[in-house]
Amino acid sequence: MKKFLAMLLSLVMLVIPFTGCKDNDGLTTIELNEVTHSVFYAPLYVAIENEYFKEEGLKVNLTNGGGADNSMTAVLSGSAHIGLMGPETVIYVNLQDKKDLPVVFGQLTQKDGSFLVSRNDEPNFKWTDLAGKNILAGRKGGVPAMTFEYILKESNVENYTLNFDVQFNLMTSAFLNNTGDYCTVFEPTASEYEKQGLWHIVASVGQQGGEIPYTSFIALNSYLNNNPDTVKAFLRAIKKGLEFMDTHTELEVAEAIVKQFPSTTIQSLETSVKSYKNIDAWKKNLQATEQSFTRLQDIMQEAGELSQRVEFSELVNNTYAKAVFG
Repeated sequence: MKKFLAMLLSLVMLVIPFTGCKDNDGLTTIELNEVTHSVFYAPLYVAIENEYFKEEGLKVNLTNGGGADNSMTAVLSGSAHIGLMGPETVIYVNLQDKKDLPVVFGQLTQKDGSFLVSRNDEPNFKWTDLAGKNILAGRKGGVPAMTFEYILKESNVENYTLNFDVQFNLMTSAFLNNTGDYCTVFEPTASEYEKQGLWHIVASVGQQGGEIPYTSFIALNSYLNNNPDTVKAFLRAIKKGLEFMDTHTELEVAEAIVKQFPSTTIQSLETSVKSYKNIDAWKKNLQATEQSFTRLQDIMQEAGELSQRVEFSELVNNTYAKAVFG
């Protein structure tokens, strides 16, 4: 990924930074690329479905990158104004020492949002049970895989194999076709497929891994500098989404976002929202902390994916989140 981003950046620097344009309704359009589509990002979907973005004068076009490398490529190439992805991508690009770099301007999640699933019911599962097992845990160099490996090492698990041969958005189907012994899966897929008897959820990766800057809103410095009012309006809509989730039941949240998951039942969405609330998945003020980014770089170094540390101030711009959340 790092070599690919280096080549892409040399081309991206030739692209003139763009600003959001207004449609016929007078709304400013934001192209937003998300790393995957999951209840893990429920505050975003509440903001979309409850028309909080429209209230702020915005129209959000949401696309699915199917992996953090693809989402970062969309931001760097100019096909997306904002990306929702793991902040490790910002560190990788920053090490290329280019002028117009992407930065985190809002941290949405603070825990790993995946759940470990097994083909067998394991009510007494222990992390040491993964010794000698083959596990689908994400893309090499991505936060999901690095966090998972960090957990395994802290849990003194030995002789495991992390399978990096399967693309992030194909892991579920690969596991269902008998690849690997375990797989990490996001909601609502984890609960929905468990109800269908296709697997069993044995552990929450986020609960075991603790706080980490997991998924963040990321944009180029040029976009932030050229569109400060749009960026703050975007964050105000997300704030409304978070407030809705804090003041409504899991069922009401599920009903609000069901159009985002047309093939998923209300009951499964309710379960998914509850699962994420239970692990305190969402960052309340969207402001990233230096302590959490230090831990992220610890994890990246432990995984052998970080050749050099990057200063927090070069990775994160909390200015807009502070203005909106106080």
